[in-house]
Amino acid sequence: MSMKRFLFGLIVLSVIGGSAFAQKAPSAYPTKPMEFIAPSGAGGGWDTTIRMVAKTLQDEKLVPVPMPVTNRTGGGGGVNLAYMQTKRGADDLISVYSPPLLFIKLNGTSKYGYQDTTPIARLIADYGAFYVSKNSKFKTMKDVLEAIKANPSSVKIGGGSAAGSMDHIVFLYVAKAYGIKDLRKIQYIAFQDSTGPTQLMGGFIDVLSSDIASLRGLVESGDVRILGITAPNRIGTGLVATYPTMKEQGIDVEFANWRGLFGPPDMPEYAVKYWRETLAKMVKTESWKKVMAEQSWTPAYMDAPEFKAFLDKINEEYKEIFEELGILVK
Repeated sequence: MSMKRFLFGLIVLSVIGGSAFAQKAPSAYPTKPMEFIAPSGAGGGWDTTIRMVAKTLQDEKLVPVPMPVTNRTGGGGGVNLAYMQTKRGADDLISVYSPPLLFIKLNGTSKYGYQDTTPIARLIADYGAFYVSKNSKFKTMKDVLEAIKANPSSVKIGGGSAAGSMDHIVFLYVAKAYGIKDLRKIQYIAFQDSTGPTQLMGGFIDVLSSDIASLRGLVESGDVRILGITAPNRIGTGLVATYPTMKEQGIDVEFANWRGLFGPPDMPEYAVKYWRETLAKMVKTESWKKVMAEQSWTPAYMDAPEFKAFLDKINEEYKEIFEELGILVK
């Protein structure tokens, strides 16, 4: 064998060996604190989800290491997604996301998307909800939409996500279903610091687009009123079961806000396997079922392969909708 071939063989073996070594499972995992990230401010849907996951895993003793939650806000989740690219191949990071993970690439907010993560599991489905202050002149969603039809600039819609992301898109879905033509004329104000409820009660916005659970305390106290939700049917028990759907109000639309967990790109296989198995156990615990009931979440568990296929499918559907709305960035 020539020296050239011998050296080439060593290089090939080195590359193959290095790759195998990079994916080799350590003798124990995890052994150091995990970095759990909510790509939003405290108190919102992402934040609540990841904190409830961490608490359940800890309470059930399913994970032996600390799982502190960091809030990495900005860009409708884009700031955190860019950060995750710097953690490529890491085994100690998990972030929660929902449809905005797909939105921010489709609308040009971020050059990254779900393709630049490692999907681990889908956990829940939540639904959009629309709120007004207790003294608002609007009594139903039709009142809001009729006012927008008459004069789009007369109604200010607020939300906790960036324009072109979750809270904005959910409202546009409903407006489109009601027959409002130029959706770009609808005023939307984003609050990245979870001050939406305060802005609503202070009269700075007329309607707040959010989720079902976040403002339940304010609904109970009478400080805000809920106009409706985007679920296909009434859900939950007690107060939540009284929330009317869009369909009940003659608006033929529904929109599910799924939430799932993602690792950084190229997360090692041993870490993905560990978290897939651990989360599969978690969703069966009584602790998690109690969280689901308290938060009015709908079970929507998917393991990684099914979740990835779901993301591929739903991304194409979102793409079509963004094109219809005139906000698709190609």
